[in-house]
Amino acid sequence: MKRNLKPKLFIPGPTHVNNDILESMSDYPIGHRTPEFSILYDDIVNGLKKILFTKNQIFLCTCSATGLWEAAVRNTVLKRCANFACGAFSKRWHDVTVMCGIKADLIEVELGNPITAEIIDKTLSSGKYDAMTFVHNETSTGVMSPINEVAKIMKNYPDVVFLVDMVSSMSSVKIPIDDLGIDVALASVQKGWAIPPGFSICSVSDIALSRSSKCSNKGYYFDFKVLEKYANRSQTPSTPSIPHLYALSNQLKRINSEGIEARFRRHQDMASIVQSWAKERMSLFPDDRYASTTLTCVENSLNIDLLMLQNLLLEQGYLISGGYGPLKGKTFRISHMGDLMPQEIYKLLGIIDQIIEEINK
Repeated sequence: MKRNLKPKLFIPGPTHVNNDILESMSDYPIGHRTPEFSILYDDIVNGLKKILFTKNQIFLCTCSATGLWEAAVRNTVLKRCANFACGAFSKRWHDVTVMCGIKADLIEVELGNPITAEIIDKTLSSGKYDAMTFVHNETSTGVMSPINEVAKIMKNYPDVVFLVDMVSSMSSVKIPIDDLGIDVALASVQKGWAIPPGFSICSVSDIALSRSSKCSNKGYYFDFKVLEKYANRSQTPSTPSIPHLYALSNQLKRINSEGIEARFRRHQDMASIVQSWAKERMSLFPDDRYASTTLTCVENSLNIDLLMLQNLLLEQGYLISGGYGPLKGKTFRISHMGDLMPQEIYKLLGIIDQIIEEINK
């Protein structure tokens, strides 16, 4: 098999990166304690606040979003954390919480199902918890849990800090952070932001910052109060990845050029294209009502050889993902987030159709 070593990415992450973003990362670095850096920092933070619909503090972190999982729980849990899981990655946040030495309970639903407001209400009504973790978009199953409904229920629990993983929805789906009352919203840049991996973004409310003041054993790198101190100077506590800041600055300009509402509509359109195709050819794995806007998990109802499908796609320069964990061989996943365009989605699906026809001969 002829293997394309740099295929176009239609996987959950990293996602496709445009050349101008890559080129911006090659610019000459600037000192992170210079006025020029602070200007760049402020421009990025102000741009992020508009896209996230927030006035909260924004932290720019040189790490993966997994690092911010740890930061979120270390800075907010005093009593006990409720970790809601609907797939492999939301379950891993529970593992991270426990490994940080924090008391936590896993509240898990069957694969393919969302975390609903009813589940959260039933759990938090016990009064046992002062923080909860919620993954908005679970890429292992293609489920997007109903964050607006969840946020309404969270208003009934003002003493429970609302921690949200927006890794595969931030910048692709409209999520008004302040209106929803999200205390910590975190994401890495290699998914919806369509930037190479290695950098993350975190929105932190005054409630979360106040809670952080009461928490111990936070370490240094992920201490919200340390991050806040330097953010107020338009700086980061330690040397950040300057190339990622250049890329993020460029991406913000691209998003503003497209128009943020147009960007959200484009993602809805691409989701509709892929999910309509999936339902015609095979079937969706999750309940249609909770199918993700940024990634489609297709159930392999035709029982085709998915490894062969992936390999034949690779020969033509495309990479998709198979099923994750217990869903291996049973599903495959197509990402439609970031800077991908509908015409690119149509082209990919046409090639998949051709390959499936060949496999079934």
